[in-house]
Amino acid sequence: MKVETRSIEYVPAEERHGKARDLFPIWFGANMHITTLVTGALPISLGLNLFWSVAAIIVGTLLGAIFMASHSAQGPKLGIPQMIQSRAQFGVIGAIFPLFLVMFVYLGFFASSGLLAAQTLSSLVPIDQTWSILILNILCFVVTIFGHDLIHKMQKLLSWSSFFIYLAATYIIFQLPISAGSWSPGSLDWPVFLLAVSIVATWQLAYAPYVADYSRYLPITTSTAQTFWYSYAGTFIGTVWMMTLGATLTIAVPNFLDHSGGNLAHLFGGFAIIMYLIIIFGQLAINVFNLYGAFMSTITTIEPFWKLKVTPKVRVGMIFGVTVAGTILCLLGKSDFLTFFLNFIFFISYFLIPWTSINLVDYYVLRHGNYNVKDIFDVNGQYGKINWITCIAFVVSILAEIPFINTSFYVGPVAKAFEGADIAWLVGIVVPAALYYFPMKRKLSKAEYMNEKQETVI
Repeated sequence: MKVETRSIEYVPAEERHGKARDLFPIWFGANMHITTLVTGALPISLGLNLFWSVAAIIVGTLLGAIFMASHSAQGPKLGIPQMIQSRAQFGVIGAIFPLFLVMFVYLGFFASSGLLAAQTLSSLVPIDQTWSILILNILCFVVTIFGHDLIHKMQKLLSWSSFFIYLAATYIIFQLPISAGSWSPGSLDWPVFLLAVSIVATWQLAYAPYVADYSRYLPITTSTAQTFWYSYAGTFIGTVWMMTLGATLTIAVPNFLDHSGGNLAHLFGGFAIIMYLIIIFGQLAINVFNLYGAFMSTITTIEPFWKLKVTPKVRVGMIFGVTVAGTILCLLGKSDFLTFFLNFIFFISYFLIPWTSINLVDYYVLRHGNYNVKDIFDVNGQYGKINWITCIAFVVSILAEIPFINTSFYVGPVAKAFEGADIAWLVGIVVPAALYYFPMKRKLSKAEYMNEKQETVI
């Protein structure tokens, strides 16, 4: 197996390969794991019945996947990782601000997925959970060293194997007895429903910072529409399927979340070993995603200052450092997983959503995908060191979200007035779009006018 030689640099045409349809198994497989399933249990834990939990899962995925797939569609045209493209909006140095936050996203999901994998492994074999964490994270480290092509192959294998196993699991789960009225619309608690939609939409948005990393090797002629729809379909089907199973299991199996992996595997009776293995494989695969993304973000952060050449030795060293950081988070969070995970999901949404809004407005509305890739790597290039328009819009948008948020540690005044409804994610989409679009449009128009004037003089 060939080790990937590139990191954050542009992928030239002669190295491009694959087809847009290859993205379907990537993003279908990326959701076919126990962390997605547990996330589907959160609407139930908030107080919704099964009918409205599934409705929130569908609505949240429909909305969130639009943004996720729109980022994926950037990859073939630009040929660079998602977060380094943020330099075109934030400036080469300014992009470190969202990069730093995104690194927490990767590490947080690495920790939460690692904890669930370790619980499952410890249920399968008699070893301490700490040792399970260490063993699985070492495996993630080894796979991540090989990089892009191995990750694609791994996801295809996971997609096919998980499809058949979870098809059988679905049949078994929907035979389980559940409480009367679980599938009845009944009365709806709108604030809780909106909160659940926000959680599910955030799940999709969490892929946004690295989704283009897996489409950047596609040929530049790859259809934007096909890139979008294969990514969208893969993540939508995988997410809704797994989250619906998670919501159903939470109703049907007492204390399901205490040992979600073991409880799911035991439904297979004498064939439990098969489900144990697919759960562990799924967690390993998604944590390779998280580790790879954290490595790419670390390189992007360091590169403007040191112009670091990513040799095989440097690659291994940096991936190892990120693995150690994620492992420490795993060990610290293992005592109270659900509280840790729920707070983490809420926390990241308030930072990711303004970033995704700015990035998509810039790419699709202002610049229409036209960038000077060379200048993205040049601290003295046209995108500058820091774009204050973007940085101010980003910070102000985060502050604007505060009155609308609803978390276990803080509830904003507007959220209180709305009886707990969290619509901060809507604020995080609209406010940065407006704050960025209008001043940036004037700046770009002025720059275009000055260029035309210089050409006329010449």
